[in-house]
Amino acid sequence: MPDASFDAAADAPSPAAKGAARRAPALRLRWSSVFNHGVLIFGVFLMMGPVVIAFTSSTFDPIAIHRDGLKLGWGGEFLSTYDTVLFEKSGFTKEVNGLLMLFNSMVMGLGFAIGKVVVSILAAYAIVYFRFRGATVCFWVIFSTLLLPLEVRILPSYEVVQSLGLLNTYTGLIVPLIASATGTFFFRQFFKSVPEELLEAARIDGANWWRFLVDILVPLSRTMIAAIFIIMFVVGWNQYLWPTLMTTEEGYFTIVRGIKQIMQVWIGANIPAYNEALALAVLAMLPPVLIVVIFQRMFIKGLVETEK
Repeated sequence: MPDASFDAAADAPSPAAKGAARRAPALRLRWSSVFNHGVLIFGVFLMMGPVVIAFTSSTFDPIAIHRDGLKLGWGGEFLSTYDTVLFEKSGFTKEVNGLLMLFNSMVMGLGFAIGKVVVSILAAYAIVYFRFRGATVCFWVIFSTLLLPLEVRILPSYEVVQSLGLLNTYTGLIVPLIASATGTFFFRQFFKSVPEELLEAARIDGANWWRFLVDILVPLSRTMIAAIFIIMFVVGWNQYLWPTLMTTEEGYFTIVRGIKQIMQVWIGANIPAYNEALALAVLAMLPPVLIVVIFQRMFIKGLVETEK
């Protein structure tokens, strides 16, 4: 009678076969990881390529850019170009430089972001917790304004600002556009996910509506506030049409408008200052990039977090 244990041992896989079986999934996983990282790296080069070319071209003389096109290399004009853009007075009045335009853009970006966050929180809070008749209708009226881009209501908004005497002021740049249907929608959805027990506990402790908002809802909304703040800051920073209509004095020009202004200034032989325009474009990207990099964790958490 054959030995059963001997047959079982003969049918058992060898150590080499076991090792190959273990390496196969690891190999497949490794190739999958290589492919995923390859796609991400390709995306980085695709997105960063124009930015790198803009930066390297800004270090060349405008005549060389006009003659040969955009450059990928080092032109040696970095310090002189960026010193001129940041500190040299230019424009028709010779009273504005890059630093002033950066300051104006910063004021507008922060004003947009802070104003939209505050107004959106208050509007969403009223819709969710005051429970007045027609609250749902009011919300959908607010939400429907997403179908109306700025260009559609630009003339009525301009007329209101002009009648109030707010042209060429920071107030006129910021206040007419701080209402945000997007922010109101996100905060409304967040507030509706807050347990009712918190409201009841706050009432038992004697907290009024203001205390409940400031001491409970706002701290709970930190990640949502960060996400909305970043989005609205970038939107405000990149505004071009609205500042163009609201400001005629160069002292209120933003950096995005300054790029266009430089392209209208000609140097010898009717050549625009390409290097200065590209340098301004690079500088215009830095503050939004820094904001996103610094607050990226809160930004992502505020957009994808489901458990409040």
